[in-house]
Amino acid sequence: MNITAAGAPASARVERPALAWSRARGIAWATWACFAAPICIATGLYWDISWHETIGRDTFWTPAHLLIQFGAVLAGMASLWMIGHATFGRDAEAANARDTAVSVLGLRGPLGAFVCGWGGGAMITSAPFDDWWHNAYGLDVKIISPPHVLLALGIAGIMWGSTLLAVAQMNRAEADLRRPLEYMVLCLGGFILLQDMTLKLEQTNKIFLHSASSYVAISIGLLFILEAIARVSGHCWARTIVTGVYTLFVLLMLWILPLFPAQPKLGPVYHNITHMVPLPFPLLLVVPAFVLDLLWPRWKNAAKWQQALMGGIVFLAVLIAVEWPFASFLMSPHAANWFFHHDNFPYFAPPDAPTVRHFFVAAEDTARQFWTGMAMAFAASIVSLRVGITWGNWMARLRR
Repeated sequence: MNITAAGAPASARVERPALAWSRARGIAWATWACFAAPICIATGLYWDISWHETIGRDTFWTPAHLLIQFGAVLAGMASLWMIGHATFGRDAEAANARDTAVSVLGLRGPLGAFVCGWGGGAMITSAPFDDWWHNAYGLDVKIISPPHVLLALGIAGIMWGSTLLAVAQMNRAEADLRRPLEYMVLCLGGFILLQDMTLKLEQTNKIFLHSASSYVAISIGLLFILEAIARVSGHCWARTIVTGVYTLFVLLMLWILPLFPAQPKLGPVYHNITHMVPLPFPLLLVVPAFVLDLLWPRWKNAAKWQQALMGGIVFLAVLIAVEWPFASFLMSPHAANWFFHHDNFPYFAPPDAPTVRHFFVAAEDTARQFWTGMAMAFAASIVSLRVGITWGNWMARLRR
């Protein structure tokens, strides 16, 4: 019998990679499905907001709504398959899945699958709730409403569940499989950031970018996402990649949506809109993220609260330094072109609205309120980063 250098039979050297490939192939199907779901949801969500601002909510059965719910069904079905296979399967793959699973109410499966499954259920539940809400209270134009909050929680469940699923597999993977899973985690982090910034669209409108309130909204939770994904991935440019995914997605939607003709179907119509209205130009988050990645090696051995203090201050200071003048540029006639989409306001915006007239709105009445708000923004940035360190370190140990 032939013996390998490690002392194992040669036949085992062939069988183990074959079995590992079989298992990886089974896991990869569900992992890829859960990876595709956030992309479908994010695309549908941005499309849906644009639909509201261009056409109005004419029916629930719009292509944007269907794409969002397709993402929920895709993640839900993949999660059910993983849980069902690990719980009731009798083959070698199922036995291996049970060894790397958690137990919930007698069911077995990856932690990420349970979180994804809950998110898919919440999203599907929000669909008839949202339809009833509009029929009962009218066609709202607000991002934050009770059915939208349930939808957002469901989307967060799918995005974080998909991330936990990929992280657990990455932490168990060999070197050759770890790299693609690492980039999958970074990409999912970008879509988690995208959802966070979508929820803050009303607070981060360009008319508020010379107010402290906008930077408070930005700071809450942002560095939690960036630092958690950076910690678990271990990539030296993780923060830049995550913010780069957010930036690239928003830019593509900004440039692609206006290529499609559309007209308002509800009133009052204040503007002669002929094409889909895109959402605003992305915030320049990639700039402070790049600076943070550049400086982080100097701080990596510092105490966690020192890392949070330095990182939170530097990130927000750089963001304000670049976003403040850039907001002025976006308000100017120089941004009136296809690249920046200066006039991307909805059909229902009154002619005297600040967005239409391109002037800033001061959310604070006094200088004291402004600087108090800025202090709150820096505090939120520091705390968010510190919590992100803890969450990222926990995810780095996740294997189930």
